[in-house]
Amino acid sequence: MKFAVLGAGSWGTAFANVIADNHHLVRLWTIEESVYYEVKKSNRNSRYLPEIKLNDSLGIELDFGKILAWNPDVLVLAIPSHAIRPWIGQYREELENFFKQNPFIISLTKGIENDTLLRVDEILKAELNISPDHFAALSGPSHAEEVGRKMPTTVVIASEHESMAREMQLRLSNEYFRIYTSTDVTGVELGGSVKNVFAIAAGILDGAGLGDNTKAALMTRALVEMMRLGEKAGASRETFFGLSGIGDLIVTCTSRHSRNRHVGEELGKGKTLEIVLSEMVQVAEGVKTTKSVWQLAQKYDLDMPITNKVYEVLYENRKAKDAIKELMLRELKDEI
Repeated sequence: MKFAVLGAGSWGTAFANVIADNHHLVRLWTIEESVYYEVKKSNRNSRYLPEIKLNDSLGIELDFGKILAWNPDVLVLAIPSHAIRPWIGQYREELENFFKQNPFIISLTKGIENDTLLRVDEILKAELNISPDHFAALSGPSHAEEVGRKMPTTVVIASEHESMAREMQLRLSNEYFRIYTSTDVTGVELGGSVKNVFAIAAGILDGAGLGDNTKAALMTRALVEMMRLGEKAGASRETFFGLSGIGDLIVTCTSRHSRNRHVGEELGKGKTLEIVLSEMVQVAEGVKTTKSVWQLAQKYDLDMPITNKVYEVLYENRKAKDAIKELMLRELKDEI
């Protein structure tokens, strides 16, 4: 099959390499000339995935028109959630013509659009009338740096088109990359997005020098908040006990590779959000997603205290130590 991966950041590049390792035709699309020429010349993307030698068969394009003219069977979205609508706006006519061929779309994007509160599948439906049968969300504990090094990794792909999800499972799984299937698109998308909020919280704890007890408590109660939101949005509770829920939550709250945990850690050390973001090369989706998740909690009238405090730290200049103290001194209650 022919796969086009849109976005040559760390995860897009690593996933494209997985596709190439499975002996499919794959082309990356990037808007960065330096990335294009380096991949083209040396099969490396040192800006986003350093020290990884990419599969020799992996192609790359700067011209989006050439990507579509190549007629890929599957489009893989690996661009930040806040960039999807501008991308559609820029290439609307070309995309509308291309989607008449009904290609399958796999989203790697983990985010919820601010203000509209739409997930990726909902943005594509609203903007391009993409059918749910042609969409899948892929998520799970899958840091690009480790996938690039071919460390054993498991993820889940969710689609209402069960047979297509199983086909992608068969075509893209290998000895280091194992895929499970699901039909709960809402749950998988929400899990992959919302965990980034709690990764920031976990980083704040690390930056403040707090311990294992504190982080274990955070992650446990974070899972409760994920399930509350997921159930209200129509997701299955069981999904959050899987790879896109607790699996992704564990890895992103504990790993040195997590960009969102890094943001929190720097905040916990006393830096301002503006300084932290200015020092980063890659996008930390959790910063924008926190606003969306906070808005969803208000919309659904949900008790999400950790989310509220992360929002206050990011957007209302609440001091991290004060937010932690306020969480600990909330009204006492039963666990279940």
